[in-house]
Amino acid sequence: MGQDLSADDFNPRDRARYRRKVQRCLDTLGRMLTEGGFSFPRRHIGLEVELNLVDAGLRPSMCNFQVLDALDDPSFTTELSQHNIELNVPPRPLAGNSALDLEHDLRGFLGEAAKKAGDSGARLAMIGILPTLTHDHFDQKWITNSTRYTMLNDQIFAARGEQMTLSLDGAPLAGHPPERLHTYSESILPEAACTSVQLHLQVAPEEFAAHWNAAQCLAGIQVAVGSNSPFLLGKALWHETRIPLFLQSTDTRPEELKNQGVRPRVWFGERWITSIFDLFEENVRYFPGLLPETDSEDPVDALESGQAPKLTELRLHNGTVWRWNRPVYDLVDGKPHLRVENRVLPAGPTVLDMMANAAFFFGAQRALADEDRPLWTQMSFQAAEENLYAGARNGFDAQLYWPGIGWIPPDELTLRVLLPLAHEGLRSAEVSSTAIDRYLGVIEQRCLTQRNGSWWQRETVALAERHGADRESALSQMLGRYLELASTDEPVHTWPVDL
Repeated sequence: MGQDLSADDFNPRDRARYRRKVQRCLDTLGRMLTEGGFSFPRRHIGLEVELNLVDAGLRPSMCNFQVLDALDDPSFTTELSQHNIELNVPPRPLAGNSALDLEHDLRGFLGEAAKKAGDSGARLAMIGILPTLTHDHFDQKWITNSTRYTMLNDQIFAARGEQMTLSLDGAPLAGHPPERLHTYSESILPEAACTSVQLHLQVAPEEFAAHWNAAQCLAGIQVAVGSNSPFLLGKALWHETRIPLFLQSTDTRPEELKNQGVRPRVWFGERWITSIFDLFEENVRYFPGLLPETDSEDPVDALESGQAPKLTELRLHNGTVWRWNRPVYDLVDGKPHLRVENRVLPAGPTVLDMMANAAFFFGAQRALADEDRPLWTQMSFQAAEENLYAGARNGFDAQLYWPGIGWIPPDELTLRVLLPLAHEGLRSAEVSSTAIDRYLGVIEQRCLTQRNGSWWQRETVALAERHGADRESALSQMLGRYLELASTDEPVHTWPVDL
């Protein structure tokens, strides 16, 4: 989730110093974009997966440190809650059979993690929201023992000044009335319920805006087709409940600031961009520092001495503004580069499903970014944002807006428009036909059957309840069957609805 911090408390002088340093980093980034010098040898992709640990009863297992110690692998790291770990798969080029190699490596990493988790009496669960979470699991004592996480929790609540409110109206199960969740939390641990897949694409500075704008256009379709998070605290809510839950669980704004139009830190944005600088500049202009720690580097001095500046404060600040498509400045072997980080997708259900989601995104994004007449010149930014929330709430039942078509269901939009674009984009990126057919074939069948992880979870819980189970038992039965089927790695659209 980011770098750790010192344990010292922040004071007003720290915040003023941090603000000045962030601005100096921003000015330096502006110079770098103007003068050049970014590394872009090849188009690289990366992938991160957030994982749940569950015990024999399929409840959260608070043993992440034991599992990580046993793994002893820098590819795995902590996450906010003690029942989470995160896997960062080493980046690689997009072209050729690289996606197939990534799938192979991902299985290897997850297999080793499952073995080490088993040694600690736990199992891995790749799912957007663990359905067996209860309110007790949001107690602050379950925050991972890390200064960063503790300070982040404290700073968000200090800014907010009151309990966190979680309030959601659900998309009803078939034959049931809508369900509603309204509760409170005294920690930011509801954010840890949101386990995601994060896709990274390294791009040249002059290409960043087109790729970010394209990713924004695709967000609603991604969550509609790939949703896998329908349950939270026993309630059937949105098909991709992560989307509103992440916003609410990290919201620093009391109602009065919301009424004034203050922006949330989980943010879709508010306009199309022309440069990555636009996004970093908005982050600095609109959001106060949550973790105002500074280091000794002067970024201007570093740049003028011929070194790539770390821009530590700007990167730290960027890590506390959770855009659904986040700009990333990073250094590898002392060379700076830029990435688009796509954060809308849930974890799971299987490695093959996640790889299909990734290929669909990278291909469609590439094709949209290369179009002569950009899609975002034909579509309002608000329409793209509304698509995100419609797709997250209703999944395949959503109606999405697309220029030249109007309102259209996500399965039809994908089959008619976006799958051909994804094929074109992946071919343009020189991805092998074997990889293209393997992964986009999964997306095609998912849309033809209108079955994704959220659909399967909702149908299975409804079946268990028809057989007499209460909601708690139905969720546990569903999760047990989910883990059985996920272990076969057959894509979710092929899963039977049974118990």
